Order: sequence, then C-alpha cells, then structure tokens
Amino acid sequence: MFEALPPRVSVYEVGPRDGLQNEVATVPLEGKVALIEALVAAGLRRIEAGSFVSPKWIPQLADSDQLLARLPKRSDVVYSSLVPNLKGLERALAAGATEVAVFLSSDETHSQKNIHMTIDESLAEGRKVAEGALAKGLSVRGYVSMVWGTPEGRRPTVEAVRRIAGALLEMGCYQVSLGDTVGVGTPRQTREILEQLLAVFPAPSLALHLHDTRGTALANALVGLELGIETFDSSVGGLGGCPYAPGASGNLATEDLVYMLSGMGIDTGVDLGKLVAAGELAQKLVGRKLTGRVFQAVLGQRERAYASGVSVG
Repeated sequence: MFEALPPRVSVYEVGPRDGLQNEVATVPLEGKVALIEALVAAGLRRIEAGSFVSPKWIPQLADSDQLLARLPKRSDVVYSSLVPNLKGLERALAAGATEVAVFLSSDETHSQKNIHMTIDESLAEGRKVAEGALAKGLSVRGYVSMVWGTPEGRRPTVEAVRRIAGALLEMGCYQVSLGDTVGVGTPRQTREILEQLLAVFPAPSLALHLHDTRGTALANALVGLELGIETFDSSVGGLGGCPYAPGASGNLATEDLVYMLSGMGIDTGVDLGKLVAAGELAQKLVGRKLTGRVFQAVLGQRERAYASGVSVG
C-alpha cells in the first residue's frame, strides 16, 4: 500500500502567520522572533513568517515589517509573507522579503464576501503582485482556499480549482498550496480532487494546506502522500485557522505530521523534541492550551514521568 511514498517531505510551517493571525491575543514582536528562532532550531526551513494585509484587518500581524527585519538571515531558511496587493508588496520589499505568497478563494461568494473581489478580479490583482515580486527577484507561492468546501457547505468544482491553480502557476508561482480551509475534507474526496489535478499539474507544483477541524487532516495528508504530494503546510501545536471562516480553527499540527512521517520512514529534517519545545513556547505566548495531539501527548508523558520521579530528558 505504501511502496511508492516519497523518501523525503518538505514541511512548510505556517504557525507564525496563519496560526497567530487567528489568536485573540497579539503576540509581541520579541515573542514572534523567539518562536521563529525555535522553529528554525527544530529544523524547519520553510516558514511563513508574516502578512502584509492591512493591519486594520489582521492587527495581530501589524508588526510584520519589523519582524522580517529582525529574523536571522540564513541561506538555508526561507521566510515567506502573505501579500494581498501592490501596497502590501511595497511593504514586503522594504522589509527585505525574499518570498511572498498570493491567495485566492476557489468559491465566488466567499471571495466577494471576504476580500470584496470576484475570483477574476483577485486573479488580476495576484498577477500584478506576482509580476512585481518576480521582477525584484522574489519567489512567489500561491494559495487557493476553500478547495474542499466552504463554511456554508458549498463545494467548489475541481474545474474551478484547476483554473485558478493553472493561472497562479502561469503567472510565475513556483507552487500552489491547496487549502481545506474549514477542515471538511475526507480521504475519498481528497483522492478525487488530487487525481484530477495531478492529471494536469506535476506533483511538485502542488502542496496541501489541511485543517484538522474534524480530525481528518492526517488521513487526507496520507492520501496526498500516496499520490505523490511532497509538500505539506502545518502549524506548530495546531495553531491557527482562518479569521474569516467560522469553524476553521486548527491547522494540521506540525508535530502530528512529523511524527507520522517519521514513523513511516519519511525524512523531514525536523527534530521532534526541539519542535515540541517550540510548541511549548507557542502555547505560552498565546496563553492557551494548543490542540496538537502529539504535542500534548509528549507533554502529558513528561508530566507523568515527573510525578513518578522518572527522568525523560
């Protein structure tokens, strides 16, 4: 069943952006820097660090300009930032960004309701951002949200997703991340979607951004692995969701993903122990218990061992 799985998977950490933007509390700049440093120490090399969406809409990430300037510059680490328009791109360039991400919804109603643009209008805006970023030597990644379904129960057609993904790749995005933004996907649905998309696009050009709202993210990730997907977005401790998608709390936890992949003999380059330490910091910074299952299991094991007087390192 698992003979054709890739030997290595790229984990794209989205906690510092997609995670923190969904928190009620705003994490201070020093805390964000410390969290990203801890994620890098754990072995994560692709990290979505900030957002240049208007601070009016995402106040939790209003300091992204300062954050990018403060992050340690390493040739083997890529920090990405979400950019909605040319004004956001100007801010990202001024802050020293080397990679930006453009985002679209695959559902017309959701697109118009939440970013006040039709899908075609948002594609045109995304093209401007991509062209501007590429002209300055930046890499560009694309996001397509609501691929598996919307908060209201609508389900975009695969043809609609294919059209948007194709347009993003054509405008220069090196990869398109497909989002189960409200966590409604099931393994059979995931297979149906991916088989149709992979008939058109090469596997390296696609990534999965799965939410675990209903506990199916890992099952959907496994389907993606079987079909050749080698990049998965995840969030430390399971932080995050979408502030404009009710019920979308909870990204696939990075610890859960790394634990599963490691147990299957698939290399991620991530140290699980150091990743849990980063999760502990994230939990402290947001002031609430995080939902990652492996993360909480490790903490629980440690607490039980401490209570019994046994050292677990």
